[in-house]
Amino acid sequence: MKTHLLFIGNKFIYNNSLKEYIIRNIQKNIDFIDTISFFKEGDNTLFEYLDLSINSQNNIIIVTTKQYFSTIGKVICTITSDNQVLKENMLIPSECDLYKQGTYLLEYKQSVINVIHVDEMQEMPQCLIYQEISQDTINIFNEESDSLKIILDPIAQTYDVHIDVVNIIDGWTKVNITSKKYGNISQFISSAKQLLPSKIIATSNIVKYVIERLTHTNKKITFAESCTGGLLSYYFTKENGTSNILDGALVTYSNTIKEKWLAVDEDILKEKGAVSAEVVSEMADGAINVSSAEYALSISGIAGEGGGTEDKPVGTVYIGVRTQDKHEEIHLNLSGDRNYIQSQSVLYAIKLLLQIDKEMFF
Repeated sequence: MKTHLLFIGNKFIYNNSLKEYIIRNIQKNIDFIDTISFFKEGDNTLFEYLDLSINSQNNIIIVTTKQYFSTIGKVICTITSDNQVLKENMLIPSECDLYKQGTYLLEYKQSVINVIHVDEMQEMPQCLIYQEISQDTINIFNEESDSLKIILDPIAQTYDVHIDVVNIIDGWTKVNITSKKYGNISQFISSAKQLLPSKIIATSNIVKYVIERLTHTNKKITFAESCTGGLLSYYFTKENGTSNILDGALVTYSNTIKEKWLAVDEDILKEKGAVSAEVVSEMADGAINVSSAEYALSISGIAGEGGGTEDKPVGTVYIGVRTQDKHEEIHLNLSGDRNYIQSQSVLYAIKLLLQIDKEMFF
């Protein structure tokens, strides 16, 4: 059964933070949303679309505003030959068996419909659809994605699971595993780990995994960012538990701040330039000295148009990682717009962290 998410209301089109909040909450119950559609209030095509959706034998989650909530109920009642009644101070279809404040669930033929009203700056009512799918995710590092299918497909057949292999960045592949009727995901993962030792981390959220590992060992991490402007810090601070492992991080955009806050050598900046292996090495040194953390990640690069040169074009990024006794720097030539280059840089930094201490993370 597929899941369709319908947003009905102008605010869901234009208010990105509200929309993202709603999707995050729904994905706590529904791991995969097959389609997401948007409708403005008064869209003449809405009735026909709802009619087709409700008769499609799928999960349908309709998110609308409080003001438009009863109107959607009327439309559903017209399609299902029902009428609205007052329950919990809400006008909802009479055939609803499950309802809470701001949300109700209706089963019609073989479709399941959950209507929820959400407005800005309010807590979202509960999503009442729960999808019980046996699945898991593994992250595989430093293995060619083309060869992974050859390695993993026979194991997937043996344990009756379906796999989707997706390349995240070079050297980082994510594999989503879904159990078929008699599938055994844990045995699949165990067999995959035997074939690819020290290359697999089983988690759907790699940042949360890093936070848990560092928390368990009572270790800290810090960041020194330039071209990513705090995006690496955001990847961590958006997860619960970050305060256990991160006391602080620094965004050092200008050379002057790199010198004053991180003690990057002025002569190195002049000779090598801010976007260089030498500078990210000193940025990581400075961050670890200031914070006394066990790990430091540093990023400096050229993400936006207009900032590149012939020697260092847009997409040139250097990343450094340092522990108390080891360090490593990498040079990347990335493609894409400003935001995609920044995101790729962050993912490469996380990958570099995992690789510098395999005993900790694998």
